[in-house]
Amino acid sequence: MGYYDNSDRFRQGWVIFLTAVISAVIGGLLVLTLSPALVRAGLLPQQYFAGGTPFLAEGQGPTKTVSVDVNNDITKAVQKARPAVVGVVNLQRSDDPFSQETVQRGTGSGVIFDKKGDKALVVTNHHVIEGANQIGVVIPGEKNGGHTVEAKLLGSDPPTDLAVLEIPANYVKEVAEFGNSDKIKAGEPAIAIGNPLGLEFSQSVTSGVISSPHRQIQVSETMDMDVIQTDAAINPGNSGGALVNAAGQVIGINSLKIAQQGVEGLGFAIPANDAKPIINNLIQYGEVRRPFLGVSLKDVETIDPRTRSSELNLPDSVDQGTVVLDVTPGSGADKAGLERLDVIVQLDGKKIRNGSELRSYLWKEKKIGAKMKVTFYRDGAKKTTTVTLTQTPG
Repeated sequence: MGYYDNSDRFRQGWVIFLTAVISAVIGGLLVLTLSPALVRAGLLPQQYFAGGTPFLAEGQGPTKTVSVDVNNDITKAVQKARPAVVGVVNLQRSDDPFSQETVQRGTGSGVIFDKKGDKALVVTNHHVIEGANQIGVVIPGEKNGGHTVEAKLLGSDPPTDLAVLEIPANYVKEVAEFGNSDKIKAGEPAIAIGNPLGLEFSQSVTSGVISSPHRQIQVSETMDMDVIQTDAAINPGNSGGALVNAAGQVIGINSLKIAQQGVEGLGFAIPANDAKPIINNLIQYGEVRRPFLGVSLKDVETIDPRTRSSELNLPDSVDQGTVVLDVTPGSGADKAGLERLDVIVQLDGKKIRNGSELRSYLWKEKKIGAKMKVTFYRDGAKKTTTVTLTQTPG
């Protein structure tokens, strides 16, 4: 018969108990030691500790004093030009025939470019103020979003989409400086300042580069326009605002935006050098007085080659130029002997590709009363005449 010792059994139980206690203590210490690391590593949720304090409570954490100079060419340019950019509000009579109130029909931007005495001048786009019965200008300010004043329209020019306003100078603190748009280069910084989508986003700043200093785009069936192309964001409401270079100078008046599906980064501005003579005319005369040739035109490149040969008797080598469809009686063209179906190919020895280039040359290079040498084809023969330019009829 076997013999069972109770003392051995007691000692084994006691050893097991002590081992369990020691293991529990060691396990607890390990958990307390490793848990913060596990929380930081994301392996253990912070709320795992009932009633515990978050490992990095809000407002706590390591601190370090850092000194950063945030001033650069862009910020300095914005600080210089931004105070001169204003909001322009188009107010028109209500559609209600029994109401005499005016309602807001649209908003845009403008640039203050001159201040003399108690008056200041603002340039904006023609389409921003078109049809307005009353025009308001919102001058930026620290209180209540700025000061709204009534503006007087001095003149506007639909072909170039420019207009000049006169406002009281009470709240005007800064005027913009115009730069030389003929000197800009592709790739240099460009900053657009204006009010995209309305006055709520007054004086918004976007930046990019000059995509092309000279880009010709078609603005109507009969006219192309030389513009600055930029990838700085220009949205509805930016129209009339400033395109600024890194020196804080206005190099263009934001005017057009191609907004097709899937197309971004195509913004356009009227070059400052092109805008200056237009602005001066609007201030002085209320309109732009341009030299007048006195012809209506059709581009050669739009005419079928067989028609060019059969109807115009043009040599095969002539595929550019503009055809005279009509001559205004008493005009410079009439007095110089130009006739219907003459094909103009050069002005003052410079080749003319189409009617848009002809108008551009007239408006930029010639003055009222100036003489201009016109080279043209008539019945296949190349001829030249001299035209004295008159003023465009009202």
